[in-house]
Amino acid sequence: MPPSDLPTVLLTGFDPFGGATRNPSSEAVQALHGATLAGHRVQARELPTVFGDAWQVLHAALRQHRPALVVCVGQAGGRQGLHIERVAINLDDASIPDNAGQQPRDRPIEPGAPAAYFSSLPLQAVVAELRAQGLPAEVSNSAGTFVCNHVLYRLMHALATDPEWRGTRGGFVHVPWLPEQGSPSLDLGGVVRGLRVVVEVSTGAIGMHRGPVEHTASLPS
Repeated sequence: MPPSDLPTVLLTGFDPFGGATRNPSSEAVQALHGATLAGHRVQARELPTVFGDAWQVLHAALRQHRPALVVCVGQAGGRQGLHIERVAINLDDASIPDNAGQQPRDRPIEPGAPAAYFSSLPLQAVVAELRAQGLPAEVSNSAGTFVCNHVLYRLMHALATDPEWRGTRGGFVHVPWLPEQGSPSLDLGGVVRGLRVVVEVSTGAIGMHRGPVEHTASLPS
């Protein structure tokens, strides 16, 4: 099948933030741009680390590429290995400003929407395969309350509520610093290899569960 006829996987990373000059999430997804993985064509986009703007860029990419799978990727300095996020919560609460100087505190992302959404990636299967390939990995139960969580919540809300995206899988992966950024760390080749595993396992599982699952707990006080 010609590459243009293959179903699409959309990978996103973020630009550097917090005074850093590099962000491994963006570098890793760009390394996979144009690749064919498990019968899918990879499209990569860099998102601005800015509340609101990041979702606008992601939403435009969704409309352009109509992917079967969306994996957003972000940097989590201080974490070890790849963290496959389980849940996004309906809350922006930034401890530092984003790249536009915004610092929302205790603000719902979507007023009146569910308190949280679960990722629709096959989390345990992804982690098991990552570990089988010698990469440190775990399921994470907190994507934070910064722009990463904002993007994951907006994505899963769209997949859950818009019939246009019925059956599309979505989720988020946090990756550690590069060795030159600090410790613990993982080299860029390891991050890229890990994202390949995430895509390959997740595309192989498409169709097992159609669409995301809602978590309807109350908003945190």
